[in-house]
Amino acid sequence: MKKLYSYIRVSTKDQNEDRQLLAMAELHIPRKNIFIDKQSGKDFNRPQYKKLLRKLKKDDLLFIKSIDRLGRNYAEILEQWRILTKEKKIDIVVLDMPLLDTRRGKDLMGTFLSDIVLQVLSFVAENERSSIRQRQAEGIAAAKARGVRFGRPPKPLPSNFQYFYYQWKHGMITGAAAARSCGMPLSTFRYHAALWDRNISS
Repeated sequence: MKKLYSYIRVSTKDQNEDRQLLAMAELHIPRKNIFIDKQSGKDFNRPQYKKLLRKLKKDDLLFIKSIDRLGRNYAEILEQWRILTKEKKIDIVVLDMPLLDTRRGKDLMGTFLSDIVLQVLSFVAENERSSIRQRQAEGIAAAKARGVRFGRPPKPLPSNFQYFYYQWKHGMITGAAAARSCGMPLSTFRYHAALWDRNISS
């Protein structure tokens, strides 16, 4: 007997899958048949997807919200589509793209058209991700050029740094003793001491 399944993936653990879940709820898919992965595209480790593959049987029906849920790039999407439709012999419905519904057009022409649409959409999905990464890189570069700093804000120097810096600078104590008094590693003390030297000389 044909069973209904759904696969949902969000790229990070901070993203919310509610939009995809809502779409699946309207299709009356049993909650136990909805598989959700929260994984970054970096390693693409998808335990729930692998579990879903083991469950799927011939003629089952799989719903996904958009084609890029199947993979992180053009080649991977096509490969997963091949596994699902040719090896597992299941039907797939892509909700955001009604043309990608393998229940329709089981003849040669229908399969041909579906494959063309799939390849075009896979390419578009990958190209869009590449464009987003490029825009992000350009935005970061522009922000850095404006002096915007990324990452954690620098930890403020201890209030006694200047005193022990001068003690060390005039040979009254060692660098190790100065660093210890300031509560920082010797390398960190030397780094800030060099910055202090440059500020004084500029």
